[in-house]
Amino acid sequence: MAKTDFKTIDEYHSTFSGDILKRLQTIRELVHTVAPESQEVISYQIPAFKIGEKAYLIYYSAYPKHLTLSNPWSEMFLKEFEEDLKGMKVSKSAIQFPHDRSLPLDLIKRILVFRKKELETKK
Repeated sequence: MAKTDFKTIDEYHSTFSGDILKRLQTIRELVHTVAPESQEVISYQIPAFKIGEKAYLIYYSAYPKHLTLSNPWSEMFLKEFEEDLKGMKVSKSAIQFPHDRSLPLDLIKRILVFRKKELETKK
């Protein structure tokens, strides 16, 4: 994807089609289900969701071979999901979900719920 200046998640999504677009939209809808109060924003030129003024719930982005969920993960987060994330490419700030596998929607929902609780306890 060429460097652009996205202003909205719709603009970001418009650069994709087919299954990748469906996967992106699925993540977006899941976030709205778990955190209906969250605000859609673009940060670092990728989709993100904020709760409140400064608290980022999650970022997500698509690449030719995978979709990534990202955020600076806490040690507690990495410990909580250690077993679930085995066999996946994971860093301290990103989790890759290959396009050749189904999106683990239950896991992603649990991640979102956990992140939301983390943000609530920081208030």
